[in-house]
Amino acid sequence: MSSYSIKDLEHLSGIKAHTLRIWEQRFSIISPKRTTTNIRCYDDRDLKHVLNISLLKEHGFKISEIAKFSFEELSKEVVAVSEKQLNYPDQIHALTIAMIDLDESKFEKVMATNILQFGFENTVINIIYPFLSRIGVLWMTGSIGPAQEHFISNLIRQKMIVAIDGQLVRDNPDAKKFVLFNPEGEFHELGLLFASYILRARSNKVIYLGQSLPLEELGFVCNLHKPQYMFTSVTSFPGNDEIQDYILRLSKRFPDVKILMTGYQVIRQQMEIPQNVTIITNIRQLIELAEEK
Repeated sequence: MSSYSIKDLEHLSGIKAHTLRIWEQRFSIISPKRTTTNIRCYDDRDLKHVLNISLLKEHGFKISEIAKFSFEELSKEVVAVSEKQLNYPDQIHALTIAMIDLDESKFEKVMATNILQFGFENTVINIIYPFLSRIGVLWMTGSIGPAQEHFISNLIRQKMIVAIDGQLVRDNPDAKKFVLFNPEGEFHELGLLFASYILRARSNKVIYLGQSLPLEELGFVCNLHKPQYMFTSVTSFPGNDEIQDYILRLSKRFPDVKILMTGYQVIRQQMEIPQNVTIITNIRQLIELAEEK
């Protein structure tokens, strides 16, 4: 079972920590535990309770009304609301609960319903990406355990692979050619997989190299295929003190290739960006590039 700070609850639910403390005192809606150093902490049940309260609040329920519900009654009310309306924030909420509970059937229900309603691409852009962004900081700080991270990431990864596999591959000699890879040591692959889907869906040629690719191997592939573009996502490796050097080495090694980079390590800090390198800050940029003739 994971342990959360009140700031973790705020980040995941959108309810300010100050408000949560007032509700604790006035309505006793959650009862924090204490660490050995007397710091408030909360468990999975508390997080689910706050998420459910947040959803009902967004649908017009008053906190005084919500406080009268038992945990079970609150959960039933949330299910009833979610089944009546299909909107993005509610679906992100449902995915968060599925992750906390390690509930694959709930994940499958959310994905199937939304893919049917919005399509795979819109589901990923409007639900999966915001969901991953919302909890990404908690993963980095260890507030959410590795089991929960691996569970939800692998379920999403499976969906992306199936979607990519379902695309019709056409042999177009004039198609733009992209090499997709993660730097050596980088194993976060979801952004790379979705980029592959986006590019393939728009009839571009994709050479997918996956996780943790040594730079010398990238050179071998580029010499063989002569791509116009390469795309990489940098979430954790190379780290803060190495990413600038990596960008410059990549640019110098492949001066005739347009290098597209995204991810936590390149978006969040100021760096020297060579002329043949473009930082992709949102998926719409990649879509526009993929659709260019």
